Amino acid sequence: MDETYEFLKKCGTFFIATEEGDKPHVRPFGVVNIFENKLYIQTGKSKNVSKQMQKNPNVEISAFMDGKWIRLEGVVKRDDRREAKASMLDANPELKSMYSADDDNTEVLYFEKAKATFCSFTEAPKTVEF
Repeated sequence: MDETYEFLKKCGTFFIATEEGDKPHVRPFGVVNIFENKLYIQTGKSKNVSKQMQKNPNVEISAFMDGKWIRLEGVVKRDDRREAKASMLDANPELKSMYSADDDNTEVLYFEKAKATFCSFTEAPKTVEF
């Protein structure tokens, strides 16, 4: 999990895929956190991506950096605890102008089941599960 976190943190922007009905939806995300030994992402409950993940928690993330890329597939689960939200905001202070650990919009989600595959054109793929 740590290698996945480091890759996503360092690349800065990664893309998350969800679905609604029979249509895929992909959008950029930019923050991750590790809290209580789980990998977390963050969004707002008012956004369509939140609604899509609540209806179907199977997501996939893709990111590319320095000739390497990652595909992270898994199941996400909302964590409504204030401590989880505060940890995300403390780790990513740029979010504090838009979100609060005490508002009804801030949403943090962790990966319950995840498989990350690291790839490049010059190395064999490497897969880790957490």
